[in-house]
Amino acid sequence: MRAHLGDHLVIESPTTGATRRDGEIVGLHHDDGTPPYDVRWSDTDDVTLVFPGPDARVRPPGHPTGAGAAAPPPPAGPPDPGDIGRRLAAERERQGLSREETARRARMAPDYLAYLEEHPADPSTATLIRLAAALRTNVRALRGGGADLPPGQGLALLHPRLSDLAPDECRTLLSTHGVGRVSVTTAEGPAVVPVNYEVVDDSIVFRTAPGSVPAAAVGSEVAFEVDRLDEAMSQGWSVLAVGPARAVTGPEEARHLSESAHSTPWAGGEREMWVSIRPTRLTGRRITSDGP
Repeated sequence: MRAHLGDHLVIESPTTGATRRDGEIVGLHHDDGTPPYDVRWSDTDDVTLVFPGPDARVRPPGHPTGAGAAAPPPPAGPPDPGDIGRRLAAERERQGLSREETARRARMAPDYLAYLEEHPADPSTATLIRLAAALRTNVRALRGGGADLPPGQGLALLHPRLSDLAPDECRTLLSTHGVGRVSVTTAEGPAVVPVNYEVVDDSIVFRTAPGSVPAAAVGSEVAFEVDRLDEAMSQGWSVLAVGPARAVTGPEEARHLSESAHSTPWAGGEREMWVSIRPTRLTGRRITSDGP
């Protein structure tokens, strides 16, 4: 018997072939995948060391459980981490956590977390709950549920508390990079558009194309907003920066901004015009629970 991290160990009835117990293999003790295995059982969520008997078999993630089911064909090309793996890695890196720290919080082996991030795995609900708690998010978010729905559909807190944020806290929340919204005035009226932004030398900068809606910010005072919502806890914060916007015309400054960028604009295309906003006013609010 040989197995990989993320496979399921299935214990079958010797008479009927029906599944009596199953669990995820979350730890290997031999490089060649031979027993024993660390298994997290789906019925108890406990992890135990297992020496499989003749009534046990290994089932790859997502493989049907019926008796006699054919093995899936080997994947073509390089490994694909899958949606869950990409979301795990992105959220962990966004929070600045190492795999070792995240695995410790989720009470799993770092090698298993690496497997989940790098392969199209099918982790159990119990595993996703542990990871969501470790990353302070929820299982629905890790699975990508609600990606096309507007945020904030959860119920309001029973005892909410709305508090103002100090300028230093606003700068911390706004800092580095992400996606924000810039409010501009166009020939058709006011508009609010999302842009990928960076914070460089205390200025908010983003790339766009001449003649685009975001480019209308140049030469006027604009508002720029970022926020973060915790759908599971009905909590969140928002930061609003107001200040004049200008086009970056110096080649050296534009080169410096390009070298500092964490990502190209999600909208794609030729967007080599840099716009810089120097905030003159920075305010923010946070919603938390004021109750027990």
